[in-house]
Amino acid sequence: MNESSWGAPPPSAGLWGPGDQGTSPGYGWEVPPSSAGPAHEVGEAAQTRPMPTVPHAAGGSGDAADRDRGAAPLGGPLFRDEREPRPGPRQPAGCPPTPPDPPSADPANGGGARSNGGGQGAKKSAGRNLRAAIGVGVGLGVIIVASLFIYKPVFIGVIAVAVVVGLWELTSRLAECKNIRVPLVPLAVGGVAMVVAGYVRGAQGAVVAVSLTALAVLVWRMTEPPDDYLRDVTAGVFAAFYVPFLATFVALMLDTEDGPQRVLTFLLLTVVSDTGAYAVGWRFGRHPLAPRISPGKTREGLLGAVTFAMVAGALCMQYLIKGGVWWQGLLLGLAVAVSATLGDLGESMIKRDLGIKDMGKLLPGHGGIMDRLDSLLPTAPVVWLLLVIFVGGG
Repeated sequence: MNESSWGAPPPSAGLWGPGDQGTSPGYGWEVPPSSAGPAHEVGEAAQTRPMPTVPHAAGGSGDAADRDRGAAPLGGPLFRDEREPRPGPRQPAGCPPTPPDPPSADPANGGGARSNGGGQGAKKSAGRNLRAAIGVGVGLGVIIVASLFIYKPVFIGVIAVAVVVGLWELTSRLAECKNIRVPLVPLAVGGVAMVVAGYVRGAQGAVVAVSLTALAVLVWRMTEPPDDYLRDVTAGVFAAFYVPFLATFVALMLDTEDGPQRVLTFLLLTVVSDTGAYAVGWRFGRHPLAPRISPGKTREGLLGAVTFAMVAGALCMQYLIKGGVWWQGLLLGLAVAVSATLGDLGESMIKRDLGIKDMGKLLPGHGGIMDRLDSLLPTAPVVWLLLVIFVGGG
């Protein structure tokens, strides 16, 4: 519709003379000079003709004409919504927006590119307190290895504690940053049950436990108001699969004749992959791998992760795993490097969506438990599956 169609006069427009153009209340139409009538009508007689009555009652011709022309009704806004406005999303109580990390601040890949965007002579930063990170890492390694080879059930307890703390960190950040109310109690109880069932009853026990945990989350959330029920239970089921279910594959590896060696291989390859990415990325990193997700990760760091993990995999399969051969270790190391990197990127996606840098502050130099489990969790089912294919279920 163009402007000329809006200004087209009605058939009776000749009733108004030039002196009345644009003065009729409710219309505002202008009569083109060509429609004013013959010249002898434009005079005193034409100006003294009575004005027609224009109805303005609701639904009258004046309102209809106004609507036809797209004019706004007098005394009201141009656009009007009769429905009550919906309340906006609830504002989270905490987690203020976190500015994007500089490329040098990502500890998982050695700081990636140079701190000033790749300029020559720029000073690189490791992105974390190395002394604290190394000290905490060595301490955790001693606890894990000691429990792994001394008494298997103790190591299952270590996994259960890590799962509960990881769930607490994840649900706390979801509540603070997105106001997502995920029931922690059924998740924690179900998470421990998954790990224990996987160790005692195998894969079937783990599947039953995760199914019951998902059902418990749905029922537990019913005790609160129904607002955002679907969102909360979806996040709860996601948390059940993301943390305890993936950790259950470590228990499945342990429940074999050479279980400690399998778990040790899994841990060593994941740590070596992260270390290779860190060392090579910090020293040679120039080309970003996924700048929108984690600016510090570089392609050179990924190459370092693959190289280190493949070498370590060949050694572990040859000397730790009964019946394993070195070429299987090469494939295993490659798979671990890819899964560990994807897990790290997935955790980075979650944290960027939440607007935080770390999931917690429990481990100095590392962040939270979830910041250390990010590459371990998705790698566990990969290692378990490949070891079953290569050397059997044990």
